[in-house]
Amino acid sequence: MSVKIFWCKNCLNMSTRPRITFDDRGWCNACQWMEEKKTMDWSSRKEELLKILNENKSKTGNFDCIVPVSGGKDGSYVAYMLKHVYGMNPLAVTVRPALSLEIGDKNLQNFIKSGYDHIHLSPNSKVLDRLNKYGFIEKGFQYYGWLIAIMTAVIKTAANFKIPLLFYGEDGEIEYGGSTESKYKALYDINYMKRVYLEGGHQKVFDRIKQDSDITDADLSFFKFPTDEEVSEIGLSFTHWSYFEGWDSYRNYVIAKEHCGLTEKEEGNIDTFTNFSQNDQALYALHAYMMYLKFGFGRATQDAGIEIRRGSMTRDQALNLVKMYDNAYPHDLIEVYLKYYNMTQAEFDEVLDKYANKDLFEKLDGIWQPKFIPGEDFYI
Repeated sequence: MSVKIFWCKNCLNMSTRPRITFDDRGWCNACQWMEEKKTMDWSSRKEELLKILNENKSKTGNFDCIVPVSGGKDGSYVAYMLKHVYGMNPLAVTVRPALSLEIGDKNLQNFIKSGYDHIHLSPNSKVLDRLNKYGFIEKGFQYYGWLIAIMTAVIKTAANFKIPLLFYGEDGEIEYGGSTESKYKALYDINYMKRVYLEGGHQKVFDRIKQDSDITDADLSFFKFPTDEEVSEIGLSFTHWSYFEGWDSYRNYVIAKEHCGLTEKEEGNIDTFTNFSQNDQALYALHAYMMYLKFGFGRATQDAGIEIRRGSMTRDQALNLVKMYDNAYPHDLIEVYLKYYNMTQAEFDEVLDKYANKDLFEKLDGIWQPKFIPGEDFYI
């Protein structure tokens, strides 16, 4: 039985995107959410926010919330809003990525110097690198260890400091297309993190690293989730800032640039037309390329969708950019990746081949090429 592959009629989200749904118009749920945000009662959500903040605000001058930051626009914006608009005392926490970029390091330092208390976490690099490699092989996810740690290590920090509230930036499932189960829920739990953000692979990668004789259970401390009982005992709550106000990544960029010292890349990116986001680590370019091989859309498609929903770009303009940027093999970084993963080119290519969607791509001269034309529906 053939399956139709199609694109959102408003933006360019593909029907291959995990957990995405479409309405009778052919609009994806991210575009439906865009419409809903224009008419919804944000005042009631602000009341929810104020209630959560008042319940958790420290009366002794201690930290009352944690914001994970990389120095990028979104975490900087959330920290700024909490500190300077709502009068909270946030502790900013960074989990250092494996292959950090110079501009990302600079932006993080600028953020810290703009007036925030900050902790820089460096989980066991041997474990982080190993989990990243196993995540790449077992899940096709290039920085899986780091993705685990920005949840587990941050939660552990909150528990150790007895800070009850964690604010992440946007709920990507709601904003960009995916599961809608958290659309009307201010708070979410660890099970949601494991199931959606880690795509159910946390235990699989953990089981793999436990086979390594040089890794002890103690080495994995920063990568373990607390139990539900431990979360309840500490009284931890997890939420996304995007639940409480209309999320606008460009506005976040402007605020972070003005108040937190954010700078953008001067030379641009090979895989998208924007230059002000995802500038913290070299592995993101590989993540975007693998996303393209798995599902048929890359970083340019995601960025174009954001701009369309913001009203700053037409679908036709976006389509031209997607055709120009999405199929971007990260040639300049391949040697960096091979050295980091301790792989030969053949071993690296074997992983790419494993996850490339053969219904969407064919291999020509050693590089996977699309069988489709972006925006033109087809059957597989």
